Amino acid sequence: MSAPDPDALFWCEHVLLPDGPASGVAVAVSGDRFTAVTPAAAPPAGATPPAGATVLRGLTVPGLANAHSHAFHRALRARTHDGSGDFWTWREAMYAVAERLDPDSYLALARAVYAEMALAGITVVGEFHYLHHGPGGAPYADPNAMGAAVAQAAREAGIRITVLDTCYLTGGFGQDLTPAQARFSDGDVGGWLGRVSRFDPGPGAKLGAAVHSVRAVPARDVEMVAEWAARGAVLHAHVSEQPAENEACLAATGRTPTALLHSAGAVASNFTAVHGTHLTPSDIDLYGMNRATVCFCPTTERDLADGVGPAGALRAAGAAISLGSDSHAVIDLFEEARGVELDERLVTGRRGTHPAEDLLAAATAAGHACLGWRDAGRIEPGALADLVTISLDTPRTAGCPPTAATAVFAATAADVRHVVASGRVVVADGVHTLVEDVPGALRAAIEAVR
Repeated sequence: MSAPDPDALFWCEHVLLPDGPASGVAVAVSGDRFTAVTPAAAPPAGATPPAGATVLRGLTVPGLANAHSHAFHRALRARTHDGSGDFWTWREAMYAVAERLDPDSYLALARAVYAEMALAGITVVGEFHYLHHGPGGAPYADPNAMGAAVAQAAREAGIRITVLDTCYLTGGFGQDLTPAQARFSDGDVGGWLGRVSRFDPGPGAKLGAAVHSVRAVPARDVEMVAEWAARGAVLHAHVSEQPAENEACLAATGRTPTALLHSAGAVASNFTAVHGTHLTPSDIDLYGMNRATVCFCPTTERDLADGVGPAGALRAAGAAISLGSDSHAVIDLFEEARGVELDERLVTGRRGTHPAEDLLAAATAAGHACLGWRDAGRIEPGALADLVTISLDTPRTAGCPPTAATAVFAATAADVRHVVASGRVVVADGVHTLVEDVPGALRAAIEAVR
């Protein structure tokens, strides 16, 4: 894989900077960082790209952050979406795909999925990773082989990754693991701690922690995972995705999942609750008071009939919002961003709870931050050099102004034309520069595991 150019210059026809939209802006990069962002000179000189610059025609925004991914779920696209049932019946189909993966097939599948993400403008992914061992739970010779595979896949696709190494110990409150879940588990929290402490995901990657859910990790063990993460890592967990999860948690512990996680020391500024679809007012207050993040995945939450989470109330309480594509029914962070607002309109009967600028921040800076990349998601000197250029001459964007509203409410992933990730050109004119024939790679990888 090619390294970033030691020095590069980009000229953005239109760009969204931290202080608002601008046009004719020169952006200098050295290695993987922005070194200068120079506004245009007075017209007409400002409309002329400087010599030697790579010209980015259209609207350029910061790199997008996919804060919640299960890469192997991509193999289910269009195979589970028109059926009946609910989250729990869908989960059985997901387990069937998980059983067929090994480090080599997972590398191929994840690389293709992450290449699809790059084509959609995603420059960092949070992989909620619980496929640790072989079928039946037998460890590979390298017990972190599967985690190493997804980290390598991201490098080969040209994007950064936070591997959210997931603790998964029980099949429910007081229930043993099912055979399909055995490969997710390290046996006990000590086994998880021992394995994850030996895992180095390599360059372009960070290691974070995850609690799969309160039904999969007893509260006493959540405490130990949270203590490990408090030493400098981020911590994520699936929380209150389904009413049945809340009901089971209340019956077993007398607390909501959020209250249980909070009592175990998990809910803090480094914590991200994924989904948060069915939260109580007290839950919402806990996330706000602790400046935690809640990651919404609207396309998956629609597909699984989960419901619509209280994003407006969470933001009002002081919590941050990030976005993920989760099961990859769709890989399109613009769709996830507008889904937060449009879905909430259906529930509340009100428009405009989430301004476009805030939704774009959820897809960029907030997503990077909750994955531990706080030096990304903004186009400013010193930040990681990520640029995503949206074409303004497609049937969806033609005639639209170069603003955040166009990115969120008009554009789709198909309108992304150029992507720079950590100073490297990953997508040029809509073509991935590192993975040849992304559709073919997806097709082959999916066929191999079905």
